[in-house]
This record gives sequence, C-alpha cells and structure tokens, in this order.
Amino acid sequence: TAVHGYQCLFILRLLDLPWEDVLLPHVLNRVPLRQLLRLQRVSRAFRALVQLHLAGLRRFDAAQVGPQIPRAALTRLLRDAEGLQELVLAPCHEWLSDEDLVPVLSRNPQLRSVALAGCGQLSRRVLGALAEGCPRLQRLSLAHCDWVDGLALRGLADRCPVLEELDLTACRQLKDEAIVYLAQRRGAGLRSLSLAVNANVGDAAVQELARNCPQLEHLDLTGCLRVGSDGVRTLAEYCPALRSLRVRHCHHVAEPSLSRLRKRGVDIDVEPPLHQALVLLQDMAGFAPFVNLQV
Repeated sequence: TAVHGYQCLFILRLLDLPWEDVLLPHVLNRVPLRQLLRLQRVSRAFRALVQLHLAGLRRFDAAQVGPQIPRAALTRLLRDAEGLQELVLAPCHEWLSDEDLVPVLSRNPQLRSVALAGCGQLSRRVLGALAEGCPRLQRLSLAHCDWVDGLALRGLADRCPVLEELDLTACRQLKDEAIVYLAQRRGAGLRSLSLAVNANVGDAAVQELARNCPQLEHLDLTGCLRVGSDGVRTLAEYCPALRSLRVRHCHHVAEPSLSRLRKRGVDIDVEPPLHQALVLLQDMAGFAPFVNLQV
C-alpha cells in the first residue's frame, strides 16, 4: 500500500542520517526502552543502531520495559552496556539470578546507583561483585532481600569507599554486629540509611551509627522493635545533619527522647502525644469547635 511505502521510505531516510551525531544523541535517547526492543526487529541495520545506542546507556530502569520484563529481553538490552551509572532491576525480582546480574556488574565499573529491591533469588555473590568491581558505588537498595547477611554486608562496607545511601529494609538476617561494622567502616560518608522492619536491630546499632555518621541526614527505623529511647537520644547528640527520622512502631521510643530532635526541626513520622490527644478529641462529637491544634 501507499502508507507502507511511505513508512519504508521514512525508515530508509532515517538510517541515512548520521548515527553518531544525530540518531544516537537526539533520536534514540528519546525512544522508550520498550520501543527499542521492537525497533531491533525492523531490520539488521536498525538492530545494529539500537545495540550501538544500548552500549552507551548511562541509566537502565527495567520498569521502562514493562512490569514483567522477560529474561531474554534483559539480556538483549544489557548485552553490550559498558558505561552504566545507574541500574534499576526491581521489576525483575521474580527471576533475577546471580548468573543474570554478575556479568552486567563486571562490565560496568562506573556504576554509582544500583536498585535490587525484592530480588530474592540473588546471593551474597552479587554484593561481592559490586564491592570488587564498582568502587564508585554511592547508592544501593537491597530492600526485602532476605539473603543479605552480616558477612555480605561486611564485604560491602570494606570495599565501597564512597557509599552514601543504603536501603536495608526487611533484610531480616542483619543484627547489631553487622550494622556496627558498617558504621565503623563507612559511617563517615553515610547520608541515608534504612533499617526498617529489622527486628534484630537495636540501640547498640543505632548508637554506633550516631557516633560514626556525622553527615547522616535520613534514618528509617520503622518497625525496629528493639530500638528504644537510648538510641534516639544518641542520635540527637551526635547527628547534627539529621533531617528526617522514622520511628513508627518503635514502641520503646518515648517522646522525651524525640523532643530535642523536634526542636531542631527534624521531620519525625510520629506525632507528639499532645497532638494525638487533640486529634482524638477533634473526632469526638461536640469537641471539634473548641480544639486548637496549634497549641
């Protein structure tokens, strides 16, 4: 048909444009990863063009391909990538294995940010590859990775000198000793840390973090049932840069330990008791008109 003919002519003319100067920096950079997979199937020339583009990727987020990216698609997309700085693979959590990931890490020593939240099929071998091959790593998310244990974390702490942000939410094998070691080895540079939903983490870990992390800005202790007021008081004393603290469901943290942080303007996810009481009164019939929540 005429429409098909125009499409073929457009494709031919598109490929005639300079690849390095026009197509790669100004065209393919705007094409979603999902469409790049389809574009590869148009012709050998397009396959070569797309692979050249993928080889120069700086950021890869599997979510841009789709909620359930197949293993074969991930392999094709990352086969030639050697300059990645950011890698987000949470959508691959159901099947991603060491064999899938370790080769990618070894080819991309420039990685600065890696997100592996929920990737439960991995092992400490992955952290070994990150520690050995990615010295510029600054941000790492391991949320809900049950395989992360103290030994794996020690290797990371020993070999990632510029680590700033670490998400260890629900890494339930971790205990105080592992966090203490992390604080002592990498605390000076840590700015953000999540230990949420780790029942084995208590005041000993929090106090060591406080004493060794002067630049700490964000700390999430949600659901850390062994954390109490002693740990929070130490944070108030030693962490002048702290901007946000999450202590919801930390039942042993009392308001007096939080008050010093509140006065400094630290964002805390638990309201003071007086505010809670006023909200309850406001919900009761007949009291709402008389309650001033600005007290």
